[in-house]
Amino acid sequence: MSDQVGSVICVSIGRGRHKHMIAEHKHLAENGARLVELRLDYIRRAVTLRRLLKNRQSLVVATCRRPQDGGKWQGTEAERVMLLRSAIVEGADYVDLEEEIADEIPRYGDTKRIISMHDFDETPQNLEEIHARLASKDADIVKIACMANSPHDVTRILRLIENSEIPTVGICMGDMGMPSRILAGKFGSPFSFATFHHERTIAPGQLSFQDMTDVYRYESIDQDTEVFGVIADPVAHSMSPVIHNAGFESMDMNRVYLPFRIPKDHLNQFIDDAPGLGIRGLSVTIPHKQEVMASLTKIESGAKKIGAVNTVIFDDGEIVGYNTDLYGAMVSLAEAAGEDPDSQWLKGKRVLLLGAGGVARAIGVGVKDRGAELLVTSRTYERAIELSTKLEGEAIVWEERHSANADVLINCTPVGMHPKMNDTPFEEAGLTRGMIVFDTIYNPEQTLLIKQARKHECRTVTGVEMFVRQAELQFKLFTSEDAPLDVMRETFRRTISSANY
Repeated sequence: MSDQVGSVICVSIGRGRHKHMIAEHKHLAENGARLVELRLDYIRRAVTLRRLLKNRQSLVVATCRRPQDGGKWQGTEAERVMLLRSAIVEGADYVDLEEEIADEIPRYGDTKRIISMHDFDETPQNLEEIHARLASKDADIVKIACMANSPHDVTRILRLIENSEIPTVGICMGDMGMPSRILAGKFGSPFSFATFHHERTIAPGQLSFQDMTDVYRYESIDQDTEVFGVIADPVAHSMSPVIHNAGFESMDMNRVYLPFRIPKDHLNQFIDDAPGLGIRGLSVTIPHKQEVMASLTKIESGAKKIGAVNTVIFDDGEIVGYNTDLYGAMVSLAEAAGEDPDSQWLKGKRVLLLGAGGVARAIGVGVKDRGAELLVTSRTYERAIELSTKLEGEAIVWEERHSANADVLINCTPVGMHPKMNDTPFEEAGLTRGMIVFDTIYNPEQTLLIKQARKHECRTVTGVEMFVRQAELQFKLFTSEDAPLDVMRETFRRTISSANY
């Protein structure tokens, strides 16, 4: 693209009627889109190219896909070839041609040729061979879109882009392949694809134009962009990309934060691949907090004590693990109590943990280090015994939790989480004035437990505060800069609120 600086977003428009396609094109151009793909195979009647291309406000890729390539074309192959030839004659800026028909449609005028291949089953082992074959078809741009069956497929496709002499659009489809859509620009792709709206994806794993623009700032990504992310399985629910990217943007940092879906059996390979992808740091969540420790060269003392890592930093050959959940919980608790987070302010106080999972383990270490008398309960009593023994606390059965006479109540269970917001893990009658009540659930922020605690004049701590505070320390570890805490907190609250409606 003659006016292109870096990689741009190409927004795919697939509508059944000309007027709707034209309206969406106009809307996108008004909102900053510089390149759109008109999916001619979506139009249900005879295609009038002149109408679609007349007075266009951005550059256009003309595409007509067969069903085997993920399209909706119902006409003959001869009719499809003729339609694509007509798109060139009418002056489309780009025309997308599969390898099989590329020789039938000669170059004409100023229209650039994208020669493409799609594989909805896998990312083939012979990518370089396929690329060379496509490039030989008088290609201005080669496009390869394949299904990712492992995170390593993303690495392979990005390396292909980086090492290609001809401009190459490389895409890994599916949820494991999503990072390729964001990182494509860093590795030299001329553009990456988005959809008009997140509810109308045209290809598996495709992001909306709004998310590509507002959350990931795609068109500002370049070869120097530092990469961060969260690894989990599943990962689509994670709020971390939204708040970390908001933090990076507010401080004008050339950094981007992505969700990486990493199945357990691919974790080691991904950690090996990470530096080559430009990854400088990772947030770690379920199911990797313990398993990732085997891949690290150093683990800080708090994470060792907890037995879990939620942050990984790649630093000059070292891979260092931290646990910021501990910091997030202790700072949040201390602020609610008006105390110094590093002092022995909990000495002699009875702290009741509801739940015995990873978050409970991190918080349990923190409150014990600050002198608390720790009680642990879980609906599975054996888990409560296991955690209390490890932390030198006391286990109580779930049914006796209301008679524990706790000074501090901390919910580490999912009870009360969206959408079951009318549930609570602790009966209202057990709440007393002055008790500190901490609910680690962040969606919704105002859980039923928190609402009832406030009614009884308890001091409360929400899961939003803990989440933002742990992200604050992650941000510091990632960037060596203090996090824009207010920006991250407000972004987080706004995202939760919009996600629930």
